[in-house]
Formats: sequence, structure tokens, C-alpha cells
Amino acid sequence: MKRTIRTKSVALACAFIVAGLAAPVVAQDAEATQVEDVIVTARRSGAPIWEVTRGDHTVILVGEISGVPEATPWSAAALEAATARSQRVMSGIGVRGSFSDVFRLIWRARTLTRLPGQTTSADYLEPAWQARLDAIEARVGEDYSRKSFLLTPGDLLRDGAGYGEDTTDDAGEVVRRAARKARTPVRPVEAATRGDQLVEDLLSAPPATRLVCMHAAIAAAEAGPEAVLARGQAWTRLRITEVMSSPIQQALEQCWPWGDPTLGPQLKTAWVTSIETALNEPGVTMAVAPLGLLAEAGGVLDRLEAQGATIEGPLWKPEP
Repeated sequence: MKRTIRTKSVALACAFIVAGLAAPVVAQDAEATQVEDVIVTARRSGAPIWEVTRGDHTVILVGEISGVPEATPWSAAALEAATARSQRVMSGIGVRGSFSDVFRLIWRARTLTRLPGQTTSADYLEPAWQARLDAIEARVGEDYSRKSFLLTPGDLLRDGAGYGEDTTDDAGEVVRRAARKARTPVRPVEAATRGDQLVEDLLSAPPATRLVCMHAAIAAAEAGPEAVLARGQAWTRLRITEVMSSPIQQALEQCWPWGDPTLGPQLKTAWVTSIETALNEPGVTMAVAPLGLLAEAGGVLDRLEAQGATIEGPLWKPEP
């Protein structure tokens, strides 16, 4: 278990953001003769798992979420066993960068922490949204009026809903520990974006481009700690549609990096390409991917279904 440690160094936090952003069981039908046929099975655990098999190639998809509360413990046994049977693991995002990108970020850190000039949140938010933000500020005793729209959403989630505090292990942490124990190689998913592009996006995006994120974060803060707990419970009980409809999950999906109009699609393309490539690799590959990427409309699971896959396991979208 772990507890969130707040850091006063915005530059260090951003450096972490730049640095890194889900058992083989081949149950083939005896009558299946086409290697293009895709069979997906699932084994229940404390984390949602889908096994995707094509021919003698298998990809285990693990739907990860961050910020699972300690109050919603989950069993990692099946996840650890599946990791031990994998030949390779994909986890996290790899971004090509350099120390100069990090230094540039540190040098211009003030750009990240404050809104431009002397503007305040009221200059960008509509009056109704500003009033809701004011109400949250009064409740939590904080002033976000001059803070950057890149950082404010995270503060709203933490201060207003307690997101990220008193958390248990994420699925990715469990898998990485199990992979080290089994000496299974772990590799990141390589994104096409470069570190300098990432830094430029962080530093130059106008506040107006982050309004959708701000709206979602305000709604999440209003939902409070109960929403964080409900999201964690839904995830551990494999109720995927409830996780996806959570105001906490909605805020995380709408904000940087996944909600960024430029970076988000690049990250998703990198994940989808890597998963499809893994289906052509021998043996078993485990992919610890963001649940939103797998379960969103048009996401990885929808793509597999559209390709004719038979999917057994946690339902990831509303039933017809």
C-alpha cells in the first residue's frame, strides 16, 4: 500500500509526466482453421483482464485505472499468475526526449503554474462554471483563480474529491513487480511524439483549449470522495460501464494527456498499433493499458469485436 506524497516542485512533477505517462490460455475451437480468427477469453480477478488469442499468439489485456483507494482492496493473485506466464509485458508510454527538454520545462515552469498575464479563471470560464468553482474553493479553502488550467484540474480532483490520496497498488505496479520476479522483460509503448513536442504542448496551449477538462474536473470535485470510492469499487468488481461513467474517470479522460487534441490521439494510436502488432508475436504478451483506451466507444475492445472476435469476460459497454 502507499500514500500519496505531495511535492512542492512543479518542475519535478512535470518531469515525471514527460518521462512516462493492461496466462496464456489458448482455448481454440477444434474446427477453427483460419488463423485470422480471434478468440477472446477472460479470467476474473481483482482487475479486469481480457485474453485475446489469434492462432498461437496471445495478448492479455489488463484494464488499468489510477488512484484505486485503499478502501477498495483487490486480489492480485490472478494478475500475478498471468504475468508469470507471459513472455513479455507492455506497460507505460515511452517518449523520445532529451535533458534539454526537461531543462526547458524547468526554466519555464512558471508558465505552467499561472494563467497568462493578470488573467483569472473568470476570464475564461462562463459565469455558471465560475460560480461552481467558487463554491468548491469555499468548501476546500483554496484559491484557484490564478492557477494554470493545466494544474488546476489535478488540484480539484485531489482537494475536492480526495483523488490520489490513500491509494492501493495500481495494476501496473503489481505486474511490474511480478515481471521482475519472473525476469520477464517489460517495455513501454513507443509513441510517435517527441519530448520537445510534449513540452511545447504543455507550455503553449492556451487556457481556452483546456475548458472541457476544467468543466469535467469541476464536476468531479463536486461529486466528492464518494465518487472516488464508487469508481474503485466498480473497478475491483469488474463493472466496467460504471467506471467509465464515473465523473472521476470522465475528468481523467478529458484532461491532459489523453484529452489533449494533439497528444491524445497519438498516444491512442501508439497503443492500438502495439497491441495489434503483439497479436503477430509468438507466445504471450501482456499489455497493461489504460481502461479508458480499452473500453471507450471505438476503443481496442470495440475494434476487436468489429473484427469478428468472440469476447468473454467483463462487459465493457451498456447492453443493448
